[in-house]
Amino acid sequence: MNGTFESARPADAAGRATSRRPIGVFDSGVGGLSILRELRRELPKEEFVYFSDGGHAPYGERADAFVAERSRAITRRLLDEHRIKALVVACNTATTAALHLLRAEHGQLPFVGVEPALKPAASATRTGRIAVFATRGTLASARFRALHDAMRGPAEFVLQPCDGLAAAIENDREAEIRDLCGRYARLAGEFGSAPGRIDTVVLGCTHYPFAMRVLQDVLGPDVRIVETGEPVARQARRLLDVHGISNGEGAARVTFLTSGPERTLREAAQRWLGL
Repeated sequence: MNGTFESARPADAAGRATSRRPIGVFDSGVGGLSILRELRRELPKEEFVYFSDGGHAPYGERADAFVAERSRAITRRLLDEHRIKALVVACNTATTAALHLLRAEHGQLPFVGVEPALKPAASATRTGRIAVFATRGTLASARFRALHDAMRGPAEFVLQPCDGLAAAIENDREAEIRDLCGRYARLAGEFGSAPGRIDTVVLGCTHYPFAMRVLQDVLGPDVRIVETGEPVARQARRLLDVHGISNGEGAARVTFLTSGPERTLREAAQRWLGL
């Protein structure tokens, strides 16, 4: 791999107890750090291995077959080299394209995927109008369409593809992030608490929470922004408990791996996680 670095001890010895093995987390780039941030808060005694596939990002602009193959290769590496005990697919696009395949191929491994938080948004809205900011790959997926169709009812969802936003966040291009957030907000419609306006926004990409400050400034203080990190972390805890593999001792450690520039991941981990 290009640019690998570690902030933890290396892969487990063969005889290590299952509960003390690390949890794998992967994304097409640094966006999954928003999920890792919540996982570390919810599971402070667990170890993690985070894989950023920055050499093939962004997934949201790739074909499903490509994303599925990358997801399978990453899963095999995390199992073979780090003996992970569970895997969090911290990417909406990879969840839609590959999670069903990964579960079929690794039936004994607990998986957690991510998906846009449409149900919490429907509970939160007061005007009945919700915008979903996501990649084209996520919005076009069968999994998202099924989720969207299941939520049809009193709430109206405005689906807004955000081309280029994940890449701008990945590379910390602040001016571009602000420009894109403003552009997609204008395309989505009018925001605010008045009747007929969009009062809730769902972030359908794990990169987007790192643009939260800019988005809130663009959308205004009356608009609620919903992300998926906390629900994913709670689901991970539940699965660990169900399988009896929670780690009750030790301190949180993270091993970082990347197929892209090491500097991008290192700086993102320092900037957003304080590591």
